Amino acid sequence: MKFLFSPASHFNLANLFTFVNISAGLMAMYFITHNNFFIAIILAWIGGAFDIFDGKIARKYKLSNEFGVQLDSFADFLSFVVVPVFLIFQAVYAQNLDGILFIIAGVVSIYYVISGLRRLIQFNINAEVGEVSKYFVGVPTPLGAILLWLVYLANAYEFLPAFAVLGFMILVGWTLNSTLKVPHP
Repeated sequence: MKFLFSPASHFNLANLFTFVNISAGLMAMYFITHNNFFIAIILAWIGGAFDIFDGKIARKYKLSNEFGVQLDSFADFLSFVVVPVFLIFQAVYAQNLDGILFIIAGVVSIYYVISGLRRLIQFNINAEVGEVSKYFVGVPTPLGAILLWLVYLANAYEFLPAFAVLGFMILVGWTLNSTLKVPHP
């Protein structure tokens, strides 16, 4: 079991937590395709919890390595970019928009996915293994996902119409690559 605490192992304890995050994200996508949004959201939040712990474990046991950094970004892309966009597209846009607004929703969704991917790539380019800065430049993708979950809930409880969700998705997508400084927890 030494591999669990070896920074050279692709299957160290921190990376195993990241693999659970990826698994939760994939299962969430499955449930979204079956319009079971409640279970999908629970799985996304489980993935988020494992995302918090993978970093803490990596720092505590000095398991950080380049593989883990890349793996974590892949997990973040899936769980905090693709899953919330897919949820909103399926639960909000596909059920409430048609015609030109539906096409615009597709373009806005692609914009958000590209914004999230760009943000994660830039983060990896600037990241040093094992280092944690005091703040993020731009909204991190997990916080972006939380903001999208809130937008989804506002729509689900009929506080926010579907076309307004488009505006919020554009705004949150923009903040991912902005110069806003967000404190690192």
